[in-house]
This record gives sequence, structure tokens and C-alpha cells, in this order.
Amino acid sequence: MPNSYGEILTARGGTYILNDTSTYNTSLVYAIVTLEDTEFSILEITDSNGIVTDVINDHFADLLTPIKAGAIITPMDVSKPFSSIELASGSVTLVLK
Repeated sequence: MPNSYGEILTARGGTYILNDTSTYNTSLVYAIVTLEDTEFSILEITDSNGIVTDVINDHFADLLTPIKAGAIITPMDVSKPFSSIELASGSVTLVLK
């Protein structure tokens, strides 16, 4: 687990470009960088007990308004990375664990 958000943004764990509407849940995600106007349909975290929590409304005021290119989205708690992401449209770079 990274010690700080600065360590996360160096992408030490690699990156993955998500540019379709399939659900990404292969690796834990410590940051999301939008590459174009993007709408999310799933944004979840999974705790150490395997309990999945939908956190999409914690990050976006209006789900119908696309997030502009260049936005950096990180978990509210660095120790709880995103576990599942799905886009309705757009593309993002996922910063992996």
C-alpha cells in the first residue's frame, strides 16, 4: 500500500487505459485520470472483509454531467483503493496498486 497520494501519482504499480464500458476489477486502483469527457456507472471499494461499497455518489455531485479531461479522482481514504470501475462513456487512465 502506498504511503501518500504523491506515491500513487507516480504510478509505481503501473497503469491501465479503460476505454470501453466493460467493468474493470482486475487490480486495485489508487487513482483515476480522465482522458476525455467521461461518465461513470460503477465506482466501488471492497474492504478487507470482502464487503463492497458503492462510492460513486461520494465523488460526483451529478452523475449525468460528464467529468472533464484531466480530472484526477482518488479514493477518500488512501488505504481503501477502488476495486471496481465501469464507464458509461469516455476513457480513463487507471493508476494501479
